[in-house]
Amino acid sequence: MADYDARRTIDGLARQVRDGRLSRREFVRRAAALGLSAPLMGAALAACGATATPTAGSGAAGAAGEEYKIGANLDTSGAGSSLGVPERDTLILYEKQVNDAGGIKGPDGKNHRIRVIIYDNTSDEAQSVQVTRKLIDDDKVAIIIGATRTATTQAIIGEVTRAQVPLISLAASAALVEPVAERKWIFKTPQSDALMIANILKTSQGRGYKRIAFLSAGDAFGSTARDVWLKRAPEAGITTTVDDRFGVSDKDLTTQLNRVKSSDAEALVLWGITDATAVGVKNYADLGMKIPIFLSHGVANRAFLDLAGPAANGALLPAGKLLTAESLPDSDAQKQVLLKYAREYEAAYGAGKRNTFGGHAWDALQIALQVLGKVGPDRAKIRDEIEGVKGFVGITGIFNFSAQDHNGLDERAVQLTTIEGGNWKAVTA
Repeated sequence: MADYDARRTIDGLARQVRDGRLSRREFVRRAAALGLSAPLMGAALAACGATATPTAGSGAAGAAGEEYKIGANLDTSGAGSSLGVPERDTLILYEKQVNDAGGIKGPDGKNHRIRVIIYDNTSDEAQSVQVTRKLIDDDKVAIIIGATRTATTQAIIGEVTRAQVPLISLAASAALVEPVAERKWIFKTPQSDALMIANILKTSQGRGYKRIAFLSAGDAFGSTARDVWLKRAPEAGITTTVDDRFGVSDKDLTTQLNRVKSSDAEALVLWGITDATAVGVKNYADLGMKIPIFLSHGVANRAFLDLAGPAANGALLPAGKLLTAESLPDSDAQKQVLLKYAREYEAAYGAGKRNTFGGHAWDALQIALQVLGKVGPDRAKIRDEIEGVKGFVGITGIFNFSAQDHNGLDERAVQLTTIEGGNWKAVTA
């Protein structure tokens, strides 16, 4: 069984444990048969709420202060699972690391253990709202990380705003944090769709492409990117020859791609996340299409490479630097941070498993820990402190938040990347 399919199977079994339909002993037996380690079994159980507390190490003794609680609302099953699972795994890994080191020192001078309370929203907007309410009202967290996707984050903006709880989203759309006046409590760590589309347009201009087809997923991630594209492409002197949509669960994109093939498009943008984009890439290859193809940063994970196979070779995408960290010059400010995260994540979860989505979660957690250490669990002070974060060297980029910018990234956070021989490779020219 492929790793991606095994993960989905395990998450389903964990939900059966949570619902009382499967014993823990039987869960362990089935998970072991799939080759899952004990930490990953614990991660699956924790993500769906099947454990009383998050799976983490016992930590160093003698932490004198109160526990600092951080909420996480993630898409660990359903359409966003290939993104949400590595986010969850990252949070569990570094929660343990922090607590094993004795927690974090708060403004009171005491050490505080952290507790990351993780819930699976099943990639459903209504469930995302319910999870958020639970984190705010029942768990009384100081800050929330999530949700994974644009749609599941959009659904909770009203909830966190009314409750005045700071949120660091792991989703891409710039609309999540703009206009800032209406998004006072919302921040995010992934590069915005606008930043990534700007990279595609700049690359296209440099290569002389003037007519480009744009196929986008019919979810919020695709819709907000489409809005950006239709506004920015004409400004860059580029004509959109085909503007079409596809479903996130579609099993065939041949119809849309035939429209592109029969047009005069010089390049294609296929904008979506893992599953449907992998289908589209395979259809593109089957149709013998030769025009350059750009993908979104929503496919920057091993699951996509496994699903798309050789058909993905040659595709281009704007991504973060994590995928190709080893090739960075030693002078790059992010390089050592990237390599350390890659080593630690892959030591825990397997060689080659690094991906940018786990990196988004690392950034969010580290920012949360930094501000908790300065102001403690006061929600309003946390919000104000995040807005003042400058020069934070993360996995996604170097963050400089402000009252005008709740994403804090610029073009330095983007690396044009290609797929070669089933692996990522930085494009340097």
